[in-house]
Amino acid sequence: MLDAGTYRDVEQDTAANGQAALTIVLAALAAGIGAILSRDVLQNSLGVILSSILQWIVFSFVAYFVGTTLFSNAQTSVTPGQVLRTIGFAHAPKLFLVLGIIPILGWIAGLVVFFWFLAAAITALREAFEFDTGRAIGTGLVALIGILIVDIILAVVFGIGSALFGGFSAVGRSMF
Repeated sequence: MLDAGTYRDVEQDTAANGQAALTIVLAALAAGIGAILSRDVLQNSLGVILSSILQWIVFSFVAYFVGTTLFSNAQTSVTPGQVLRTIGFAHAPKLFLVLGIIPILGWIAGLVVFFWFLAAAITALREAFEFDTGRAIGTGLVALIGILIVDIILAVVFGIGSALFGGFSAVGRSMF
């Protein structure tokens, strides 16, 4: 999952779009199964999958924008599809998030998988953009910040929205 040649091949293979998306969905399912002890997976499975797909798209497009504007060089010739494919495959280590179902291993697996994903994403970006490692790290870190911002916005919007609607329904129950 850190083989540069694999990412080079995926970058050029437009038929791998579906496989990249499938990797994202399977990784999301693995994360959902791994989190079975901490929440109702059946209730949140769709949310986990949609969130993972959104994070993949945001990471890829932020990386594309940053890589083609801030960090571009003479060799930079990449399409959004190439970035989506390579980053999709970089999510493969997240399949190991299924280990989260084991109480002691869950947080350890999560930490290892996070850094493994970062290494895979940096390798994918380096190959897709034909960057040196420093530019790939910079692009990856900015894209990661993009995901964090989107996650915070979604948490605020849906968290506050849930709290408000929950509060209103509690008031309604007490009144009737």
